[in-house]
This record gives sequence, C-alpha cells and structure tokens, in this order.
Amino acid sequence: MTLDFEAIVAAAAADPAVVGLVLKGSRAHDGMTTRHSDHDLYVILDDGASASASADGDGDAASGLAALDGYRSARLDLVVTTLERFRRPADWERYAISRSRVLLDRRDGEVARIVAAMGRLDAEEAFRSGAALVDAYANSLYRSVKNHRDGNPLAGHLDAAAGVGFLLDLLFALDRRPRPYNKYLAWELDRFPLPGWDGAALLDTVARITATGEVAPQQRLFARVEAAARAAGHAAVLDAWGEDLLLMRPDPDSPGDQSS
Repeated sequence: MTLDFEAIVAAAAADPAVVGLVLKGSRAHDGMTTRHSDHDLYVILDDGASASASADGDGDAASGLAALDGYRSARLDLVVTTLERFRRPADWERYAISRSRVLLDRRDGEVARIVAAMGRLDAEEAFRSGAALVDAYANSLYRSVKNHRDGNPLAGHLDAAAGVGFLLDLLFALDRRPRPYNKYLAWELDRFPLPGWDGAALLDTVARITATGEVAPQQRLFARVEAAARAAGHAAVLDAWGEDLLLMRPDPDSPGDQSS
C-alpha cells in the first residue's frame, strides 16, 4: 500500500487521537524543495494513545494511524509518536523540529511551543556543550597545524576537515542554537545570521579549509573563535592549552584577510 501526504493529513484531521501534525525537512524550508523532495511528517498522538500497535492488535492504541510509525516511501516519511515523546527527541532531530511547520495543533498552541523551544538551548546546556566543543575544535586545529608542520599534509587536511564540524557546532552553541544539518547551513545563516559573523564569508572560509586544509585560514578563523569563546566564559578551557595556543593563532608575520 502506498500512502500520500494529502491522505494522511486528511486522516489525521479526522482522528480525535491526533493532537498535532508537524512537517519537517526541505518542505518546511522555503526555497529548498526540489522535485525529489518527500514529505517528512510527525503525527503526534495524545499521551493516552500508543505510538505503536502490536501485530495481533493488543495494546491501547487509540488511533489507526499508530501502526504507520516508520512508514517510508519515495514521497512520504512518517513518524507517529505521542506528545510526551515529541518533547524529548534525539539530539540530532532537534534542528529539524526547530525549523518545522506546524500543520495541526489541537492543544491551544502547545505543539507550536514545543517546536519553538527546540530552537533554543538553555543557558546551562549551551555553556556545557560549548566548553566541550571549544576543546574539541582546538584539538583538531592543533593536530592539523602540527601535521602540516611535520610534513604530513594529508593528516593535516583530514584534521582540518574534522575540526570544521566542531567549529560549526560551537558557533551555534554560543548562540544557544542547535546546529543545522549541512544541507540547510547556508539557508540558516542567510535567514538567521549568527551574531557578529558574516555568514557568506564564514561559509567561504569553511569551504576553503575543507577543500585545501591550509593552515593560515584555520589560524585566522581561530583568532575570531577564540575571542568569542573567551567572551562566552570559556577562557579556562583555552588557557589549559598553554603555549600550544601559539600554534593555533595566526602567524604575526603573515598577512591577514577579512574572511569570516
């Protein structure tokens, strides 16, 4: 049986056990839809309903849609869950929910409030993850610079590319936001810029680092990240690197640029 988006939306609207419908993915990001785009849809059931149904029909499922959890086709992906589970997604799903589109909310805005909350890390969470990410980013940069210095450009390039992931996680954590998927990175920076950063210039620098693994662009970028991290209260993490910070910082005799 092949299901389509319109039929599921109609069925959900007619089902009193359904309290919310949330569309995520490219169809929730203006301008990102292509002819290959499917519909990624959360069907959210009341907490008294089961998000799964056993093969023999046992259990307390109050909705015929419950059995469709995990349905996938070329045009439709379904996640059928309860409101309580929707509040506690996996970390990797948080960005997708934060930029999703609420199609149905039978809880007087509660579903919309959950979606909005996904886009904002609480202060403690952001600080804790930021400290770990500062260290991880510094570690990758340090290894990249050392490997280039020691005549191992491939290792240096790989470390530089690995460091970009930690860098992006960090920059969004400093703004108390989940990092967007790579597919939506340019979209996100264009519509919701990171404070103090030119999004296009940052992407150009990231592209250059991942393409070449060059040391100088990494060091110039680190100088800006170090200042931002210290301003956010992560000086102790950076200072723990001691004199190794000198390898990460720009060569004072090297001409700078205005990237990022």
